[in-house]
Amino acid sequence: MAKKSFDIQINTAWCKGCEVCVAICPKKVLEMSDKPAPSGYFTAVVKRQADCIGCMECELHCPDLAIEVKSKKEEVKSDAKGG
Repeated sequence: MAKKSFDIQINTAWCKGCEVCVAICPKKVLEMSDKPAPSGYFTAVVKRQADCIGCMECELHCPDLAIEVKSKKEEVKSDAKGG
């Protein structure tokens, strides 16, 4: 069975750099940027995408709704028998 993978998107226009997501991630996937976004805030960035387990804690606890976690679409082999 293949490991599920996830895509994390951070809207840097909404992120205010509160660091809640960085603190709550059990796999330490997120870190704070060392460069400010156009908004002037030092925002969260994805550093270890492959380590994401899809728990969605970052998305659920982000006070600015700046994070979205999606399951990556995997190629599914169709059953030729038709069910």
